[in-house]
Amino acid sequence: MKRLVLCADDFALHAPASEGIAELAGAGHLSATSVMTLSPRWPRDVRWLEPLRGQLDVGLHLDWTSEFAEQAGHGMSLARTMASAWLGRLSAPLARPVIERQLDAFEQHWQAIPDHIDGHQHVQQFAGIRQALLEVMSRRYGGASTRPYLRISQLPGAQPDLKSRVIAAMGAQRLRALAQAAGFACAPALSGVYDFSDQPLSYPQRIAHWLEASPEGTLLMCHPARQAPADDVIGAARVREFEHLGSAEFQAQLQASGVTLTRGALLYQDHHQHPYQDRSA
Repeated sequence: MKRLVLCADDFALHAPASEGIAELAGAGHLSATSVMTLSPRWPRDVRWLEPLRGQLDVGLHLDWTSEFAEQAGHGMSLARTMASAWLGRLSAPLARPVIERQLDAFEQHWQAIPDHIDGHQHVQQFAGIRQALLEVMSRRYGGASTRPYLRISQLPGAQPDLKSRVIAAMGAQRLRALAQAAGFACAPALSGVYDFSDQPLSYPQRIAHWLEASPEGTLLMCHPARQAPADDVIGAARVREFEHLGSAEFQAQLQASGVTLTRGALLYQDHHQHPYQDRSA
């Protein structure tokens, strides 16, 4: 069986996202989720994850670009954040306290360190943020027996895609190098990237392709929700994802592809001897 990590992003974004993710995870249809700890829903929505403790990875979805980040005082649009990173205007000294606050909020309500850290719109690997992130992780978790692993937003070679190449160009290889130097494991590749439309392929067709084309250990991201709030620009896509990931058809696709869903905390924990580390560098 080929082991993949299926991670639902945006837990606590809104109630339908939290409820949908918890439902899928409870049915064993997910192996990880990433939490938006700046959301005012996080302190209450955490209750839906409590029964799943130890059954799936729960990690931090580092946030610089949502309305929650804007309300927290450091938020910017994705375009502005990308431009600031390219121009060297995101400094590590300014980024460190932002990261610390989000990790504090995670640990306060989950009562444990995160299993992994990634980023809303992939900000974890932007210049300035990535350096600060590894500094903070090393200080907080460098001596821990079990450390968070990092998502590297880089598509497998068999899945060429313009959007994914742009994402990777924002610092995938540099984040991987920093993480490995600091002794933190990384997912070898990221799959599940698309424009959230159902054309030219439906979501079930996309999933079938990703399951087949993703190599062992790939992290496959998704964004499910039970319903589509009116102000969620990708709400319709979230509902399509939720419906398919909860279906018997998805289970049949896993079986047909020879895929088993696995927690990254288990899959990547022996990263010092793990072939992923050298193969992906």
